[in-house]
Amino acid sequence: MDTDELQDCIHHRFGQVKFLEVALTHSSFANEQEVNQDNERLEFLGDAVLELCISEEGFKRYPRAAEGQLTRIRSQLVKEQSLAAIARDLDLDKYIRLGRGEELQGGRERDALLADALEAVLGAVFMDGGFEVAKRTILNIFEGEWPEQAMLPETKDYKSRLQEVAQERFRERPVYVLAGTSGPEHEKLFMVDVTLPESEVFRGVGTSVKRAEQESARAALKFLSEE
Repeated sequence: MDTDELQDCIHHRFGQVKFLEVALTHSSFANEQEVNQDNERLEFLGDAVLELCISEEGFKRYPRAAEGQLTRIRSQLVKEQSLAAIARDLDLDKYIRLGRGEELQGGRERDALLADALEAVLGAVFMDGGFEVAKRTILNIFEGEWPEQAMLPETKDYKSRLQEVAQERFRERPVYVLAGTSGPEHEKLFMVDVTLPESEVFRGVGTSVKRAEQESARAALKFLSEE
């Protein structure tokens, strides 16, 4: 299998090409040809390496983004459709070894199969060169995929936003207190009060303490925006 062009596209020249060959071997091919290895184990590894690298890079790129925003950015980049689109850009579909049945059923065009193959290739890079090499490869592949600062997805993490506003306006943090609960055990509601540095109190109600905190923070933010 000639994979020189693919190696150029992913910006990694394999020392041990066998890793790449396994990454390109779908289970349908392995079963039909009685090959010992398919790409499922490398896909598992590549998925973990990809998520860590994207998380780290997002953390560095968007220093003011809240946790919820970083999660949404990562989800957008590593979702099946996004990975499949990148795989097509790399012409990865041309290199995957499929069984006849999978080929006849259009497997080479399926998003799930292409996304899995890309993750397997990234797992192969990790096995061949280690984490830093895999990270460099991933960042090269994803370079044009990151959203601009102004296009960051909105977050509904009202608590984090309230803390930012309170720090900027009052130089102090808001204080949250569990004010009580109500309802039967299987439908319990929690009431949380948040107190701003100037003593205004806002109550939130939710099915968990965290949700009640978010609701109280949302009420406080609404008050501050109207003030």
